[in-house]
Amino acid sequence: MNLRHCIKVDDFSKSEIFELFEIASEVKKKFRNKENFKPFQDLSLAMIFAKPSARTRVSFETGFSWMGGHAIYLAPQDIGLGKRETASDLAQLFSRYNDMIMARVFSHNDILDFEKNATVPVINGLTDYNHPCQILTDIFTIWELKKSNFDHLKIVYIGDGNNIVNSWLRLSSILPIEFISISPEGFYPDNTTVDLAKNSGISSIKISNSIDDVKNSDVVYTDVWASMGQKDEIDERIKSFSSYQVNSKLVSTAKPDYLFMHCLPAERGREVTNDVIDSKNSVVFEQAENRLHIQNAIMLKISGKI
Repeated sequence: MNLRHCIKVDDFSKSEIFELFEIASEVKKKFRNKENFKPFQDLSLAMIFAKPSARTRVSFETGFSWMGGHAIYLAPQDIGLGKRETASDLAQLFSRYNDMIMARVFSHNDILDFEKNATVPVINGLTDYNHPCQILTDIFTIWELKKSNFDHLKIVYIGDGNNIVNSWLRLSSILPIEFISISPEGFYPDNTTVDLAKNSGISSIKISNSIDDVKNSDVVYTDVWASMGQKDEIDERIKSFSSYQVNSKLVSTAKPDYLFMHCLPAERGREVTNDVIDSKNSVVFEQAENRLHIQNAIMLKISGKI
């Protein structure tokens, strides 16, 4: 079997993304029904965290353990990535110990080194450039809730042009959507990734600084204004992003049945108000649960266990 990795969203074709949806739907039912499902019996997953996260750790560890395997958590102080050991050395070492590697790192070059040097499947748990597991989760959640009207949905992201936006752009080179990224000037997403999405001709792409583009949207998505490693910039970022808060006035122009999404953790009262994140349109906790199920589907798919 050819070795498969999940480094970016477009490592999967359109048909494979829909296959992931079907696998995730099936394992979601099994998980909620507490069914016995052990495709990873006696196998191990190394979870390498240079960049901490509660949701990523709990969802991967819970999912792999439920499917019969043993998930090993390696904290930043256990690894010392780039200080004690290189990503390439760790990839080769853990490929001898483990059956799969998940790495959540800062530098995207580190995950590329894992991909290049590992002899077992590697999953990108997040880099500063992209976050494929999150965006596959997001589009799966939208598919679940808007399956009857899934083609060419208007998805609007408001906030920093970060790894979430880059991943949405890469997805839009595979699946047809109308994607608008709204940010203050100076905080736009990666130009090369924007060009990739536009040049694919698959989706309608717009990079904007106007909140008026929220009008008639099917999905309104936001994220924190300062990611991990940027917290020392928060005062300046608050000044730049203050008019981009997702609040009831902003979402009033979206479609009545719009979905509000956030990858969490949310800084309530900053990028989003309580009346939006706690509204009937908010799907943030269904979205968060689906991280578990789509990651299970990814692990099953790339390992050939389904």
